[in-house]
Amino acid sequence: MKWERIWRAVVPAIAATVTLLSGCTTYVSTQVTAFSNWSGSDATRTYAFARTAAQQNSIEQATYEQLVANELEAQAFRQAPSTDARYLVGLTYGTHSDTMTVTQPVFYGSPWPGPYWRPFNPWGPFGPFPPDYVTQSYPVFTHTLGIRISERVTGKEVYNVTARNTSEDPSLVHAMPYLVRSALADFPLANGAVRTVRIRYDKRGAVLTNEVPVAAPPAGASGASATPK
Repeated sequence: MKWERIWRAVVPAIAATVTLLSGCTTYVSTQVTAFSNWSGSDATRTYAFARTAAQQNSIEQATYEQLVANELEAQAFRQAPSTDARYLVGLTYGTHSDTMTVTQPVFYGSPWPGPYWRPFNPWGPFGPFPPDYVTQSYPVFTHTLGIRISERVTGKEVYNVTARNTSEDPSLVHAMPYLVRSALADFPLANGAVRTVRIRYDKRGAVLTNEVPVAAPPAGASGASATPK
């Protein structure tokens, strides 16, 4: 039959389109907020991590500190004994769960004999018959990392940055590399800077470089975002 021949031709084309779409780049978007009174020079960027009582002897804390240390090294910081370091770096982190509700259109099957390719299906999104709507709820998780840098001798806070992203993955461990890189990108940001950093990610979960080049900072600012907000 004619329809069967058309259907056999259409199905491989649809399959090829799905295959191409599956290779599309995925991003992790992180909102970053910074407060800064930074005036340090490369020569004075020595630091040590400061831990709360609950963070002492924590393997999780040590794991996250190593990620932060790697990014700080790229910003010309050097780790030193706590008695000699000019700065103390403290970390706060956590995950908050919430529920997201989404309403989507649903197109029910046609009572007419088929098959129909969707754009020509009168029961599809381009047909004259309106869809029904179904509301669904699913859990989402907001992961947060705070990095606070203060002068060891005076206790004066000189930099405080918070990175936050949301996903369906409850694991803070999976989110942390993106949070760390986003929080310390283009250090130091201007005081009160708010921006969104988008970082490419592959199916193995590897963190890659920002796809969008960093824009020139506006007048009076010390940093700029890949995606300003």
